[in-house]
Amino acid sequence: MHGVSFFWTLSLFPELVVVAIILLVIFYLFDSFYYKKENLDQIKIVDPEPIRLEGAFNLFFLLGVVGGVLFSGIAQLGEVTVFGIHIAIQSIMRDVWIVIMGLLSLRLTTQRIRKANDFSWFPIQEVAYLFAGIFMTIIPALAILKAGEKGSMAAIILAVDTPSQFFWITGTLSSFLDNAPTYLTFFNTALGKLGLTEPIIREAFAAGTFSSSFPEFESLLVGISLGAVFMGANTYIGNAPNFMVKSIAEESGINMPSFFGYMIKYSIPILVPVFFIIALIFL
Repeated sequence: MHGVSFFWTLSLFPELVVVAIILLVIFYLFDSFYYKKENLDQIKIVDPEPIRLEGAFNLFFLLGVVGGVLFSGIAQLGEVTVFGIHIAIQSIMRDVWIVIMGLLSLRLTTQRIRKANDFSWFPIQEVAYLFAGIFMTIIPALAILKAGEKGSMAAIILAVDTPSQFFWITGTLSSFLDNAPTYLTFFNTALGKLGLTEPIIREAFAAGTFSSSFPEFESLLVGISLGAVFMGANTYIGNAPNFMVKSIAEESGINMPSFFGYMIKYSIPILVPVFFIIALIFL
């Protein structure tokens, strides 16, 4: 986005692996603890069925979605103006392509499979309503952030200088706003602090000299990227899939913690310490 190569994010794989390993160990300990509390004598043993996958062709549609996102991140096809808003042509093509993938899946997958999966539109509708509200109310908050040192959040903008500080401030706001806008806001903040511009960064990536030419900006970009992505898991609204999984679970009769209950029981005592480890090791 905005001049940064799509594949630059692969350089953050070590950070991802460390977080994944820590969380997988924690999940294993949780599962082991609760498994030992189960009364295995009350579990009914049924005739086992072989594992099989129905509707596997939907994987091609899923890969199509991924391909569409990759395309929009790599292609540069110019912009069009719609009702005064500048929209990248590749973004329009991506969205149309994703809709086509979804329609093909709906058309070609039998209703029997969807019924067996207890599929319904309710979780998707609930997320759509929630995030429509978030994206409408997020506009003034992002406008204040984008005003930078001239806005009412100038104290926050002026306070961040190091990769670790960018990591925490970007992540904190990403927990309650949205990943991409928060990332872009502090991406531009970092550019401004170092006197750089987006075209300069774009040219450096095109020439393959980004890391060698702008090591200070890259270190800030690492903190911004990690904070925006990782800390979206801190709340139900930090990422749209968080809330959708909650809704699907509740529709299946599984009790889920409340908004603040999730933060108090899980994200603050588990995720935040993990993020401190990441900051200490990598930032």
